[in-house]
Amino acid sequence: MTTAPNEPVLLRRDQGRVAILTLNRPKAMNALSGELIDALQAEFDRLAKDREIRCVIIEANGRAFSAGHDLREVRSTDDYGFHHDLMTRCSAMMMSIRRLPQPVIAKVHAIATAAGCQLVAACDLAVAASDAKFATPGVNIGLFCGTPSVPLGRNVGSKRALDMLFTGEPISAETALRDGLVSRVVPAADLDKATMDIANTIAAKSPMVLAQGKELFHKHMEMDIEQAYAYATHYMAGAVKREDAKLGIDAFVNKQGLPDWKGR
Repeated sequence: MTTAPNEPVLLRRDQGRVAILTLNRPKAMNALSGELIDALQAEFDRLAKDREIRCVIIEANGRAFSAGHDLREVRSTDDYGFHHDLMTRCSAMMMSIRRLPQPVIAKVHAIATAAGCQLVAACDLAVAASDAKFATPGVNIGLFCGTPSVPLGRNVGSKRALDMLFTGEPISAETALRDGLVSRVVPAADLDKATMDIANTIAAKSPMVLAQGKELFHKHMEMDIEQAYAYATHYMAGAVKREDAKLGIDAFVNKQGLPDWKGR
């Protein structure tokens, strides 16, 4: 139930200013083994320093987006230290998505369960094939999906999250869209093109605006509304003075095309 020998568990290819990361453990339904978690972390660390890439897509090979943690690996030992280290690395990897300057899009086909569903919830955007399913089924095997519940609850709210977490039942792509777990649903045949179109649209924006806007949004969502408005007001007042804002506003007012963004 592993990737073929010498075949990497994570692939990367760049298309223009978009980086595409492909989970590559198809025989294991792209279960998040320690090796795959570490490979994702290494790519995120590289992307955090990459000033050419403006958007990231996470996709998967095979018949599942991701079936969650590698349960064979989890059951290979009863050592608390091993399990704590594995979960800590996984949580850090998920948090790295939020800290990346680039928006990250999950491109979801087939199923995303447990930590695979967590990965979807951790991304900034998610595009799902219309036949995709999502679940947090740990309760069915005697293990509550604790870490997946963190971003899931922040995506869909407590009542809907607990419904998924307590029943373990899968939800459809349309339900995931309604609840806020994914941002768009498209026919399976259109998934590649639709996701790439969104990524290219994002990649055409100012990289400074993308990075600062992403950071702004995630920070103010943790504040009460008065703090959030004060924080966003401070940002807007300063942002107007930046070169990219001046270029963009002038181009719009003068009915010109997109400017050559300076990133400052």
